[in-house]
Amino acid sequence: MTENRPIVISCGEPAGIGPEVAAKAWAALRHDLPLAWIGDPAHLPKDTPIRLIDDLAQAHGPSPDALPVLARDFGAPCRHGQANPAHATGVMNAIADGVTLAANGAAAAICTAPIHKAALIDGAGFAYPGHTEFLSALAGDMPVVMMLACDSLRVVPATIHIPLAQVPGALTPDLLRGVIAVTRAGLIRDFGIPDPVIAIAGLNPHAGEDGKIGTEERDFIAPLLDDLRSSGIRLVGPLPADTMFHAAARARYDAAICMYHDQALIPIKTIDFAGGVNVTLGLPFVRTSPDHGTAFDIAGKGVADPTSMIAALQMARQMADARA
Repeated sequence: MTENRPIVISCGEPAGIGPEVAAKAWAALRHDLPLAWIGDPAHLPKDTPIRLIDDLAQAHGPSPDALPVLARDFGAPCRHGQANPAHATGVMNAIADGVTLAANGAAAAICTAPIHKAALIDGAGFAYPGHTEFLSALAGDMPVVMMLACDSLRVVPATIHIPLAQVPGALTPDLLRGVIAVTRAGLIRDFGIPDPVIAIAGLNPHAGEDGKIGTEERDFIAPLLDDLRSSGIRLVGPLPADTMFHAAARARYDAAICMYHDQALIPIKTIDFAGGVNVTLGLPFVRTSPDHGTAFDIAGKGVADPTSMIAALQMARQMADARA
């Protein structure tokens, strides 16, 4: 059972809104969810009540009076809105420590605050396109996919942070087959859906319209889906992306796999901009993250919206309970 094991929150970029939304999320959830924050306590908002701990077992159960903190000294000063590369090693270690705690069962899950990749590259030679790939490496290079989820939609981009011109070449039958497999397994294991229905978007307008405006659907996407359906996997598509995200269409599937980044993220950010959650499927532990960036322009002003962080923590708990 996971009730008393805390969800650990990695600090993310100290100069962004990560520490603020973590503190606000704890304030909103402190009576309900066990939480612990990993980072430099000096980076939290100054009015945040904290309780320093050196063992995660000290954070079992909700902590309504103070946020439990696994303290790390980042050394260099922090200025809101100005990423300091000297913090890069500390930020990466906070993520790695959280992963270790989630992987060994001490934590129910890890929720990662937003990072600033340029600072990590400049300060510590960060060699990954983003959080998802770093987490995969920490887990032993497991095949993972990025899911964005809210109450009314779950979407997975088959290709992520690559130029649009590179998408057709990157989108191979093997890639799509793997994304479908990881997504389906994640829906079963992490969301408790025993026989999920997955909608597959086409790459081209009108899903290629029988090869008249693109042939990828005809040449390999549709045959691949037919092959997988013959093995009992419930798939719908390939579908025209412009007609698969209205309310009636969304009611017919449990998740949608899209062919590229914006095809997946535009609908979910339109439907629930503040409440979307970034989930990594395929890891041996539960990981969620708020679906926003560091927001340097408002960092330190006390106005950051914690809605996505709250949703990410609640979803992490639900996923951990589903696994249990």
